[in-house]
Amino acid sequence: MAGERNRIITIANQKGGVGKTTTAINLATALAAIGERVLIIDLDPQGNASTGLGIDRKHRRLSSYDLLLEDYGIEEVSQETAVPNLYIVPSTMDLLGIEMEIAGQTDRVFKLKKALSKEEAFRFSYILVDCPPSFNLLTMNAMAAAHSVLVPLQCEFFALEGLSQLLETVDQVRRTVNPRLDIQGVVLTMFDSRNNLAQQVVNDVRTHLGEKVYHTLIPRNVRVSEAPSYGKPAILYDLKCAGSQAYLQLASEVIQRERQRLAA
Repeated sequence: MAGERNRIITIANQKGGVGKTTTAINLATALAAIGERVLIIDLDPQGNASTGLGIDRKHRRLSSYDLLLEDYGIEEVSQETAVPNLYIVPSTMDLLGIEMEIAGQTDRVFKLKKALSKEEAFRFSYILVDCPPSFNLLTMNAMAAAHSVLVPLQCEFFALEGLSQLLETVDQVRRTVNPRLDIQGVVLTMFDSRNNLAQQVVNDVRTHLGEKVYHTLIPRNVRVSEAPSYGKPAILYDLKCAGSQAYLQLASEVIQRERQRLAA
C-alpha cells in the first residue's frame, strides 16, 4: 500500500459473543481472496480463530505466546491456512499466564509492537489481531501495535453502552501508548431485519457515530454459525450464503476506507 508497508487492524470488543472472531476470520479470508497477503494473530487464549481456520490444537507447537515472549519471530510462529494468502499465528492456553510473566517488564504493553516492527511482518499487507473479550494486557498489546481498531457490535439493547466503554479505552490507549490509533470502523453484527429492536440499534449507533459505522450489516446466519465447527471460514464453507456475501462487502468497505485515508 502506498505510503505504508502494511496495515495493522485490531479487532476488539470487551464484550463476548459479538461476532469478533467470526469477523476476524471472514474479513481476513475476503481480503486474501482479492489478492492481499493477510496474517491473523490470535491473541485470545480460547484460540477460536485458530480452530475456525482448521488449525488443530496438536499442531500449535509455536503460538502467539512465543511471539510475545520474543523467543521466536513471525516466520517461525505463523502457519499457512487452507485459504491462499492467509496465514495465522495460532493461540494456545499458554496465553492465560502471560500477564503474570511479563507484568514486571517495562515494555510489557509493547511486546506485540516490537514483533510487528521486524522486517518479516512487512510481507503482509494486512495484519488482523483477534483480541480476547476483555480489556487486559493482551488487548493493550494489540492496541499499542495497531494502526486502527475495528469494532464488531451486536445489534442488541446494550450495544451503545458497551461501545462507549470501548471508545473510552481507545482514547486512553491513544493518550498513553499509541497516539496514531484510530477507529477503523464499527461493524454491526447478528442483524435480524425482522427484529424492530435491531433496526433501532442500527439507527442509534449511526446517529451517534455517523460515517464510522460501516454500511454493511452482518446478518444472523446459520451457515456462518456452522462454519467454525468444520474448521472453515464461512466464505469457504458456503460462499453464497447471506453472511459470506456480507463479509465480502465489508472487505470492500475496509479497503475503500484505507484508500480514502491514504489519499487524504
